[in-house]
Amino acid sequence: MVNPVAGFGVTFSTLFRKTQIKGDQARMYPERPAMIMPRYHGRHQLNRWPDGLEKCVGCELCAWACPADAIFVEGADNTEEERYSPGERYGRVYQINYLRCILCGFCIEACPTRALTMTNEFELADTSREAMILEKDQLLAPLLPGMEQPPHPRRLGDDERAYFLGLPDTGVRDTRMPEGQQDTYVDESEARPVGTPWIRAGSEVRKEMRKQFHPDYSMPADPALGGGQDVRTLGPAKNKGAER
Repeated sequence: MVNPVAGFGVTFSTLFRKTQIKGDQARMYPERPAMIMPRYHGRHQLNRWPDGLEKCVGCELCAWACPADAIFVEGADNTEEERYSPGERYGRVYQINYLRCILCGFCIEACPTRALTMTNEFELADTSREAMILEKDQLLAPLLPGMEQPPHPRRLGDDERAYFLGLPDTGVRDTRMPEGQQDTYVDESEARPVGTPWIRAGSEVRKEMRKQFHPDYSMPADPALGGGQDVRTLGPAKNKGAER
């Protein structure tokens, strides 16, 4: 006959055992903050440049990429008297509706200036529907030491290239190339021959990425490299996509 109490052996053996957790470690959430992984994608944040200007240029690519239609952006032109970003335009209105947002991260991938990123803040609940629509002032990153509250003139260079291309005097890396392969800055007004180092490095990276996911494919013809076979000309034997 099966003893009905035998199944509680582990329960009774640990029920009256003194725990090893003491003091602050015994507190549970929300008294003790939850441990969130650093790479967790939570609440959004609009980032700033080192001088305090906003990285958002009001291009609305994040809103177009959003599958839930949770982002609303309205851009406006900068003026020399009132400048909020180093470029020609800035995001005058920026809203994220967290009643719709699914935290997929598509908006982060679409942003060309890394203006929009996601923090590891996960507490997004509130008591009203209106409070779930965050405005620009709620999404902007706080001002760090050395930053100045916009609007103000550019502090890192004479034009936007000093920000987006990463001139040496700004401390920002060159965004045209992968980290570790930056070449010296070349003025856009100067004649640049085909196959300059930073173009060549970027093409090599694209080629390696293409080989990783499509080993049987060759890179499309790249005029900067002077060669390559266009995958669109491959026959059914090589182009696996044609079989589908």
